[in-house]
This record gives sequence, C-alpha cells and structure tokens, in this order.
Amino acid sequence: MARRSEKKLDSPKGLRSSFIPRLGEPSDRFGRFTERIARAMGTPWFLFILTVFCAIWLTYNTLAPDGWRFDSAALGFTALTLILSLQASYAAPMILLAQNRQDDRDRVQIEQDRIRAERNLADTEYLAREVVALRLMVKDLASKDFIRAELRSILEELDKEKKSETVD
Repeated sequence: MARRSEKKLDSPKGLRSSFIPRLGEPSDRFGRFTERIARAMGTPWFLFILTVFCAIWLTYNTLAPDGWRFDSAALGFTALTLILSLQASYAAPMILLAQNRQDDRDRVQIEQDRIRAERNLADTEYLAREVVALRLMVKDLASKDFIRAELRSILEELDKEKKSETVD
C-alpha cells in the first residue's frame, strides 16, 4: 500500500481538494469518469446521436395523436428544452474539470521536460569539458612523425656504434 507522502507523477503537488474527506487511498474515479464523458461529448457521434434524439422527439411530439404526446409544441417543447438545459448544465462543469485535469498533467509534463532539459544540458557541458581535456592530452602526446624521427635517430646511433665496434 502506497504512503500518502509518496509523489505521484500524474497529479501535481498541492492540488488535492481539502473539502472532500478521504478515507484510505485517494480515488480518482470521478475525475476519470468526467474526462470520459467530456471526451465523448466532443465527438461527431455524440452530436449525431443528440441530433437524431432531438429530431425523433420533435417528430413524435408533433405528429403523434394528441393523447400520446408528452411534450407540447404549443408550449415550445418545454420538456425537451429542460432536458437539453440540464444536459448543458452538467456538461459545462465536466468539460472544465477535464480541462483542469489536462492542465495539471501538462504542468507536470512541462516540469519533467524542464528537469530533463537541464540534465541534458549538464551532460552536454560535461561531455564538452571532457572532449576539451582529451584534446589537450592528445596535444601533449607524441605524434607519429615525432616517434619515427626519434626511432631513426636511435637507429642511426646504433649503426654508428656498430660501425665503430667493427672498425676497432
């Protein structure tokens, strides 16, 4: 079981609401539920289904016999207006809640990206210093030409010593 003090990456620090009592582990079901509804309301299928629903409602309450109608066209389809107003009054806060949750996730992601960028910058600077140090070390190392020249001079000295030993 996770402790309360442990950090979660998907919820920024200090954004927990204090007016909702929490028993045990905090549950985020309502937030996920509202996000699913807000995501569904933003689809063409939702608009299509809502349009079909309203068209069927209007057609039935206009063409059905008077005894079967439950919403009168003479009163401006009061029940349909009430249902749509109720749906809109619940949809707006759910969409705002989903946007706030997305903003919170974006804030966490931006902070993680900033930390990652700082780490990459520090790594790059370290590697640049190491490359400069290697270049300075290589500069002090003997080159192939220098080593060849030294070996030739040693060989010449050995040849001179050999010749001087054979003459004596």
